[in-house]
Amino acid sequence: MRLRHIEVFHAIYTSGSITNAAKLLHVSQPSVSKVLSHAEMQLGFELFKRIKGRLVPTNEAELLFDEVDKIYQQLNTIKNSADNIKNNEIGRVSIAITPALGFDVLPRAIAQFRNPHPDITFDIKTLHNDELQKHLTRHHSEVAIMFSPQQTSGIQQKRFGKGRMVAVYPKALIPEAPKELSLKELMDYPLVSIWDSGPLADISWQRIQSENLQPINTIKVQTYFIAVSLVKQGIGVCLVDEFTARSQLDDSIGIAILSDPIEYPIKGLFLEKKPLSHASEEFLEFISQALQN
Repeated sequence: MRLRHIEVFHAIYTSGSITNAAKLLHVSQPSVSKVLSHAEMQLGFELFKRIKGRLVPTNEAELLFDEVDKIYQQLNTIKNSADNIKNNEIGRVSIAITPALGFDVLPRAIAQFRNPHPDITFDIKTLHNDELQKHLTRHHSEVAIMFSPQQTSGIQQKRFGKGRMVAVYPKALIPEAPKELSLKELMDYPLVSIWDSGPLADISWQRIQSENLQPINTIKVQTYFIAVSLVKQGIGVCLVDEFTARSQLDDSIGIAILSDPIEYPIKGLFLEKKPLSHASEEFLEFISQALQN
């Protein structure tokens, strides 16, 4: 029996007539009669006899119904699962993200997303920029979210907005706690440098060079989080992305925007030949909202 045969047989058996079965299946009565005839022809025996205007299951139909009912219930389970996936009630979001967005933006987006979709599961990887695209092309994650990615063949990009670099300083070193500093003013203090850590470091270093500035490099690191931690110890100042800076803010440090901003795009990446799941598409909208708040 084909699946359509099972649906029609089950509907007639449980409703008692072709008319009622047609209503249950939202089709015409002739369509139900045609499918029933085809099912009986394939099976080689009758499923129903018309007695006093009613369709009565044959003995063969009685023997068959228990197995058909099991399959019918499984079909309903599949339909319900499909509806749940469509409505984002079940599913999985596999995402790789730069650590700076993992401190605050990603947790807020997940918390807001899971309120209406509590059964969606997440698989999260935090990786630096040079690893994120490799991770994506190896199909380890469905989406990668990063700063200032390069355009790569086979990968589509979705722009969420932009971020900016900020100066983080110890208040003990700059007690006047300015809300804005120029790059030239920043060079007056010992600098925790991060020049070999990806595109943001490259953008910052290019700006420093273009202004012919000479930073007082004290310590060189590759992680913005560590740079801010060193600033908290009073070692010097640093130039980091605004998301890392805000996530590590406490009473010992201040954050200053740059008078001549250094900005960078924030984008989501996914493979051209692998469409995003419905859940991932909707979750990216929550990422976008979290970035704007």
